[in-house]
Amino acid sequence: MRITACKAEEDYKLWLRFEDGLEGRVFLGNLLEIGAFQLWRDVREFEKVSVDPETATVTWEGGIRLDSDILYHDVKANQIQHADGLEPPAVG
Repeated sequence: MRITACKAEEDYKLWLRFEDGLEGRVFLGNLLEIGAFQLWRDVREFEKVSVDPETATVTWEGGIRLDSDILYHDVKANQIQHADGLEPPAVG
């Protein structure tokens, strides 16, 4: 699924909009301890996210890219949990 828009939010959350109109947030703070993602410890680096116009996925300087299909699944799963009145699971 192609990403059409994104925005970094506080606490390492990323808001996404997909080509089918689905919108939502994913928490990415759990990646901070992994290799290249350590760059995000400086929140200004995390905020430099953009949508790659060629691949329609999110990307950061330094070559970090996240799979749009996995992000779509995560956003969809978060919406189902909220619709059921359940809080999303704590990550970390």
